[in-house]
Amino acid sequence: MEEIKRLILNQENEEDRVISLSLRPERLDDFVGQPDLVSGLRVAITAAQKRNEPLEHTLFSGPPGLGKTSLAHIIANEMNRRITVTSGPAIDRAGDFIGILTNLEEGDVLFIDEIHRLSKTVEEFLYPAMENFKIDFIVDKGPYAKTINFNLKPFTLIGATTRSGLLTTPLRDRFGIFYHLEFYSQQDLSSIISTSAGKLNVAIDSDACLGLALRARGTPRIANRLLRRSRDYAQVNSNKNHIDLKIVNEAMKALRIDPQGLDELDRRLLTIIKTNYSGGPVGIEALAATLNEETDTIEDVIEPYLLKAGFLRRTSRGRELTPMAISHLGIK
Repeated sequence: MEEIKRLILNQENEEDRVISLSLRPERLDDFVGQPDLVSGLRVAITAAQKRNEPLEHTLFSGPPGLGKTSLAHIIANEMNRRITVTSGPAIDRAGDFIGILTNLEEGDVLFIDEIHRLSKTVEEFLYPAMENFKIDFIVDKGPYAKTINFNLKPFTLIGATTRSGLLTTPLRDRFGIFYHLEFYSQQDLSSIISTSAGKLNVAIDSDACLGLALRARGTPRIANRLLRRSRDYAQVNSNKNHIDLKIVNEAMKALRIDPQGLDELDRRLLTIIKTNYSGGPVGIEALAATLNEETDTIEDVIEPYLLKAGFLRRTSRGRELTPMAISHLGIK
């Protein structure tokens, strides 16, 4: 159950971090999906290069696993600059953040994942750094207090967030470029799976790509993870390095992932709403307590796909099942 939970909750594990380095696209031309975003980003990068200036500060928002980190690395590659990667929770002291900023060279990219989780103190240091490329650091207290000024080299800050609503207005307003990433189409996911299979040196049929894309919940990270699990199943059970539709169906059945991409946790959530709350509406706190999950996990990870796929409705009174969900679960 732990492996299934990790697949569906879309949390990046150690295997993802290692393998994603080889599967991650390096240029905009290699990036599949998000056509409007790619087109707009290409114009912004080209314009910045012609002016010989760093790219404007950029903010990416959207559910996890859609390519925010990949886009940050692509921007650094396209601008031919170095990238420094950190995250909001990892920066807990202003002194550490000053060290990161002062080590940036002109045009470098600073990527902060989960930027909405920056502490208030660190965020206030970020305002003048983004606007004027300088920071003021106060040392000592009382009559001995003095301000130390640090001049920074112009850089590009790229922020990524799964909860754009939690960003403060002053921080959001300092980004010049803002994009929201949408879930991927089945055709785009099928193309991503085919490309990733080639990089993993495994053969895969086109209908097998589509079979995995149907279950990938619109998310490339999950698509690549399901591909790796199918590869493992093919190598162990059929003793070959080739994935066909039969292998995909057998591997997904073993993982208890249905053709709609729902697993035990999704089906349990939908079943609880039906059996415990007569199909809804039910408040998120009551649902989280019954499911024994955090409300943030339900809102950020589980719900987005169920809402998009039409299994769930979010109303002012709470969550409700749709007829599609009841039909899918086979509940009378």
